[in-house]
Amino acid sequence: MSTFDAFRYDGRRALVVGGATGMGAATAELVKDAGAEVVVMDRAEISLPGVKAIQVDLADKASIDAAVDECGGPVDALFSCAGVADGTPGIERINFIGHRHLIDRLLSDDLMPRGSAIGLISSAAGYGWQANLTRLNEYLDIRDFDGATQWARENGKADYMWSKLAINAYVAREAFGLLKRGVRINAILPGPTNTPLARANKETWLTFGADYRDETGIEASTPLEQAYPLVFLCSDAASGITGITMVTDAGYFSSGTSGSFPPATGAVEFLSSEF
Repeated sequence: MSTFDAFRYDGRRALVVGGATGMGAATAELVKDAGAEVVVMDRAEISLPGVKAIQVDLADKASIDAAVDECGGPVDALFSCAGVADGTPGIERINFIGHRHLIDRLLSDDLMPRGSAIGLISSAAGYGWQANLTRLNEYLDIRDFDGATQWARENGKADYMWSKLAINAYVAREAFGLLKRGVRINAILPGPTNTPLARANKETWLTFGADYRDETGIEASTPLEQAYPLVFLCSDAASGITGITMVTDAGYFSSGTSGSFPPATGAVEFLSSEF
């Protein structure tokens, strides 16, 4: 063994939720290459060879429960990657509530042993979670699947941005309690990434930050470029890291916050405000 082996997944079992396409598919392939036994859950067809494929609908509590039962344990690394865009029925469940219920089921059934880790894909759209923490806490305090769904709909929060704000606040809230049972939790906040979902919403998703990318000479991120930090965060190499929401946007938000790229400042201020 070498010290670099901490970046690998040999002897570990990884579950990738939303692993059929996009960043989830890249994560599943990467963690498989890193030596893990991989289980992929998705509503879409799963084509990656050499993995156990399980169908799941994150908008349906019974479907999640059945998928967890089929998966079993242990789950040494959970990658919560599934997400949909505004306009999708059940977005509040697919993007957050369903992921939380799946995590709760894994934990309540003792399927995540000490030393395991959870990594979620959030979004730069959830950057300003701290400014919205009072309202987010009200929402997150509702642990019931149907109750949380009702709250989101009745309060006009069944949308993409709120689901990502919720993920970021959830990671911060859960880190302490999970660490006491030996489980770490983190999330990445990708900027524009060239996925099928982003291409389907390219007028808004892939035009965001285009001026920054033009000046720096880069393209929108690839799914694999986002999978790298996510897989790192759930590896033993990141054993000292928990409760963070890592911005993986090629420096756009930092440049807007610092003023080094002034055209980004307005977007950063807007996304950091209370909604």
